[in-house]
Amino acid sequence: MASLISENLKFFSLFFKSRDVMIFNGLVALGTVGSQELFSVVAFNCPCSPERNYLYGLAAIGVPALVLFLIGIILNNHTWNLVAECRKRAVKNCSIPATFLLFGSIAGRAAVAPVTWSVISLLRGEAYVCARSEFLNPIMFPGFPLDKGREDMAKFPCKDTPADILIFREEVIRRLKYESQFLGWILIGVVASTIFLLKCLHHCCSPISYHQEAYWSQYRTSEKDLFNRTAAVHAKVLAASNVKQFFGFVALDKEEKEMVTEYSVDEAQPSPQWNEITGLYLYRENKGFPLYSRLHKWAKKLIGNGTDAGGREMALLAV
Repeated sequence: MASLISENLKFFSLFFKSRDVMIFNGLVALGTVGSQELFSVVAFNCPCSPERNYLYGLAAIGVPALVLFLIGIILNNHTWNLVAECRKRAVKNCSIPATFLLFGSIAGRAAVAPVTWSVISLLRGEAYVCARSEFLNPIMFPGFPLDKGREDMAKFPCKDTPADILIFREEVIRRLKYESQFLGWILIGVVASTIFLLKCLHHCCSPISYHQEAYWSQYRTSEKDLFNRTAAVHAKVLAASNVKQFFGFVALDKEEKEMVTEYSVDEAQPSPQWNEITGLYLYRENKGFPLYSRLHKWAKKLIGNGTDAGGREMALLAV
């Protein structure tokens, strides 16, 4: 029984690890939904005034979406790899397809939260009702007083609707929410279709096989995990050495003493080595052999493009 549970846990661990991007995007979407619900309850308050309604409704949808988009760009590692690449190498080794792929990857991942925010806002309809109410044409509603203008129409989203047009409030809100939700479902369909087409295009145009691409992803995950763990040990051992040199001793617990004894660190890596492994990376081959990362390229003692006359660069971005 214990072995069965262990195997199942191992399976789920591998399953989720292989789909970390998908799970991350799902968590971002769920967090955005929760934030939108909280915003609607706590912060949303339509001014019910001509001109202000429209601006407030657009701001309620657009400003949070813009903020979420910028946060997504900031939290994307590719953004800072691109900055490092521009600072060190001026992206001189990137072709036009590779550059397009890079910006598309950054923008695509950053768009998960703002698109989710926009969809939920449209499906709820409150911001759209607020923004569109003042532009309704009274002729659309049989029996509506024709002497009513934008100022009266703008009050429909609020409870202080004039008494003589209060009977039309439910129909107005229902019509506007219909429009808002229709746009929301259209946006969902467009986004889903775009993702499907891009996924098909990616696999159709990929110069490497599906299995090799899966292996590349596994390699990147393993390299990142090992690099981070090794860097943490290296930093602690080097710090212990420097502290001991300054004070004459260093206060370490049993586990740290074993670590310092087992691993020997003479000095920190020089800046040129850090620069060689820092920056964006596209899949490259050298004489038919794949180079899966900048660290892999550095380990093979290759510089520059990491390719020669028998090599090639491919527009596949490391994920």
